[in-house]
Amino acid sequence: MALFEIRNLTFTYPGQEKPALTDLSFSLEQGEFLVVCGKSGCGKSTLLRHFKTAMSPYGERKGHILLEGRELDTVSVREQGARIGYVLQSPDNQLVTDKVWHELAFGLENLGYETGTIRLRVAEMASFFGIQTWFEKNVEELSGGQKQLLNLAAVMAMQPDLLVLDEPTSQLDPLAAGDFLATLRKINAELGTTILIIEHRLEEVLAYADRVMVMENGRILALDEPAKLPARTRDNDMFRAMPVPMRIFEALSGEGFSPVTVREGREWLEGWMKNREAAGSSGEETRQDGGYREAASEVVIEARDVWFRYEKKLPDVVRDLNLTVRKGELYCLLGGNGTGKSTTLSLLGRIRKPYRGKLYLKGKELGKYRESELYGAVLGILPQNPQCLFVKDTVEKDLREMSKDEERLRDVIAKTEIGHLMNSHPYDLSGGEQQRAALAKVLLLNPEIILLDEPTKGLDGFYKQKLAEILKGLTKEGRTILMVSHDIEFCAEYGDTCALFFHGGVVTSAPARQFFAGNSFYTTAANRMARKWYPDAVTAKDVIERCRES
Repeated sequence: MALFEIRNLTFTYPGQEKPALTDLSFSLEQGEFLVVCGKSGCGKSTLLRHFKTAMSPYGERKGHILLEGRELDTVSVREQGARIGYVLQSPDNQLVTDKVWHELAFGLENLGYETGTIRLRVAEMASFFGIQTWFEKNVEELSGGQKQLLNLAAVMAMQPDLLVLDEPTSQLDPLAAGDFLATLRKINAELGTTILIIEHRLEEVLAYADRVMVMENGRILALDEPAKLPARTRDNDMFRAMPVPMRIFEALSGEGFSPVTVREGREWLEGWMKNREAAGSSGEETRQDGGYREAASEVVIEARDVWFRYEKKLPDVVRDLNLTVRKGELYCLLGGNGTGKSTTLSLLGRIRKPYRGKLYLKGKELGKYRESELYGAVLGILPQNPQCLFVKDTVEKDLREMSKDEERLRDVIAKTEIGHLMNSHPYDLSGGEQQRAALAKVLLLNPEIILLDEPTKGLDGFYKQKLAEILKGLTKEGRTILMVSHDIEFCAEYGDTCALFFHGGVVTSAPARQFFAGNSFYTTAANRMARKWYPDAVTAKDVIERCRES
């Protein structure tokens, strides 16, 4: 018997004519690892919230949700709490206590377990997840990766049959995200826990998946093994979100089962190269990347010897930071969680003030700008949490608060593709839709300098390309963008300059291709897959072009 069975599920939010989910039917087997993906707003998060009554959205529902043959609504809240674990997108939204050890025990205490059982489960989870070294820390001292790992451990302490995860790596750096997904695989393989996960980073998670569900407009577009996805999605926008090995395989061959992982892609490419050489091709690279040439345009963002700490007795978060961003540049700051990237944006946005060093915008010291002069025409900021920008009960009211210019409103709404969301409450939108609506508010200010903190968070491959078109259009107009991001693939493909932030400062910066071609871990899947033949290729497009040209 299947662990969960969904039969003809249709769901409509209040006030909406179009259902968010339409006639969905599928089963989730015991011990299965199922990945759910799709464009922003396609119904992924709405679907996952139906797997636990306490998380179910308010609205009109038709159809059946069965847990081992029983209607989920008839299963007690206590049994659901014990058997169905839920990990949210934002680590901070799920933490409820002050100490790591207490967070691990909290769910068990609520379920009424005796003290001896709680102590045993907590010790077991701390050991399994490697939490012993920070077991007694305050939760606010933890990095983003540690917080998400703690959330996972706290849920697993209740020994659930099903683990539901809604984009759990969206706020993690690439290395922390890889570690987190590997832990999920370990839980699935060693404990037999069923995994149901929404994920936009498909490069790694598909290697662990038994099946992948691709959703579109509230329906199931495809439900199959990962290697069979290219044939099912090649004519759909979601193909852009598929892992790099799949996209390269489809462009160069498309015959047989697709490689999913970088290792499989490298092995496939090795065979492809041998077949091409046997056919008489030279196998030599036909072009080389140019050297670094610094832009001649004026400097519009500058940090000189900047230091910052949150409290006098705490360690410095930003240390001797020196940063230069030129006009019309898309400058990408990459680095691990907790290295000081977002803090740097808050300093440049004058939300916080350094205790040493100087910050300049357009050659003028930041502290000398009047507030009315700074925010708007000069500077626009998109924070990591887009909900911070929403103050009205509909998207349209939020946008009209920023501008009364009807022509500009229409232009920005069209650019961000949020016309169908105008009457929705901002908090009812998916993560990706909130990102686009928040970006629209920032763009309505028409700023010369834009600071973006994780703007691709929650966006699928289709809307990432749309975002790139918007950002590159802005830089062509002479606007300058400083972006903090964990999205290596996006930065490699669209960034002008990329910099690695470590221990409170920039340790290196270079043009995107030069930057990623020289890294071992902070580099793209395409580079790891093809560096043996094309060391300077850092995107799927680079690899495909090199292969076709040589």
